[in-house]
Amino acid sequence: MPRVSPASTSAPAAVVRGLVGRLTGYGRLPGPPPTSAPVLPHAAPYRGGSGRHGVLLCHGFTGSPYPMRPWAEHLEAEGFRVSVPRLPGHGTTWQELNRTQWTDWYAAAEAAFLDLARECDHVAVAGLSMGGALALRLAEQQGDAVAALALVNPCINITDPRIRISRLLSVIPSLAGIAGDIAKPGGDERAYARTPLRALHSQTLLWADVRAHLDRVTQPTQVYWSRQDHVVDPSSLALIRAGVRAAELEVVTLERSYHVATLDHDAEVIFRGSADFFRRHVGDRA
Repeated sequence: MPRVSPASTSAPAAVVRGLVGRLTGYGRLPGPPPTSAPVLPHAAPYRGGSGRHGVLLCHGFTGSPYPMRPWAEHLEAEGFRVSVPRLPGHGTTWQELNRTQWTDWYAAAEAAFLDLARECDHVAVAGLSMGGALALRLAEQQGDAVAALALVNPCINITDPRIRISRLLSVIPSLAGIAGDIAKPGGDERAYARTPLRALHSQTLLWADVRAHLDRVTQPTQVYWSRQDHVVDPSSLALIRAGVRAAELEVVTLERSYHVATLDHDAEVIFRGSADFFRRHVGDRA
């Protein structure tokens, strides 16, 4: 089973990156991401189930495992072993997220995937928004070790022209948050109220990396797409349709939900549909 770690950085390059980070405020010195801020009670990672087949679920940018937990619990009840890691810089403070980068988030997702793969016969991957980008990269890097994908409003591109100058905008620490795009009254994903711009710029580098290797995605893929999404525009779905080489690509349109569809009116459509999809591709109920 192919297992690929995030690209390593040579010692000289790491020194240069560290110096640039000190001088410009971008990047950070080599080493583990900061963990000084306490994790919020709702943002703890989640693991459950004891089935032979597993599902890794990846949350979105500025979010936490919280909006993924109902989905994970449904899959667990369906007989799957599930894991929802908390990505570095998430579920603490937006300032801490600004001190991390996309390779930190991917490394955490990959480590959780490999842990699950050691325990299970087959592992599928699910993701919401940026979590969808991480799921796609896992499929690109891990190959047949990823049995199937289920993506909810995946983000690998934004057409807003301001994204093109995100590197320049990131001299500003943060802007108003993008969280809470939920049609259901009272819906709350408990994400950050601010969008950390250095981290946002790093996310654009993740998108570019994923887009460059979409042809490596050959696993059965299911995409849930909200017709009304005020965070992610349709360009990501178009790129996925055109770029992946999956023999089976199923797109399910959600008519009643906004971006955070796992907490919205169509959540049960996602939960039931993905369980059936995974079961078809990783085996019968454990």
